[in-house]
Amino acid sequence: MGELTTNVSWIAVTVGAIASFLLGWLWYSERLFGEKWAVGVGVELAKVHANVGALAAQIVGLFLMSWFVSVAAASNLLLTVILATLAFVILAQSGAMFRGQSTYARLVDAGHWIASLVIMIVANAIF
Repeated sequence: MGELTTNVSWIAVTVGAIASFLLGWLWYSERLFGEKWAVGVGVELAKVHANVGALAAQIVGLFLMSWFVSVAAASNLLLTVILATLAFVILAQSGAMFRGQSTYARLVDAGHWIASLVIMIVANAIF
């Protein structure tokens, strides 16, 4: 259990998760990619923004990802976390293809994950 908490910057974890969540709020808004993304996944954007359970799961998932980045940073394993994130992004792409989501929607999702990873790495570099 010590490897999950030793030298972890909890400020970086929290800042990375919150900043990534806020980026997602903008990313999936009408101002950026939200409307066309919603069409590509077959949902109504208003219902997405009102889905409290999905939003809660998103912040928990982003917190866990940010923690993962911080553990990797503390162990000098950032390349490992980058590799793992790319693997998960590609697996998510596969699932989205099976569900018939548009290429645009898949790229928007992938872009958000990659941008979130960058934010989390930067948070660990700063804090």
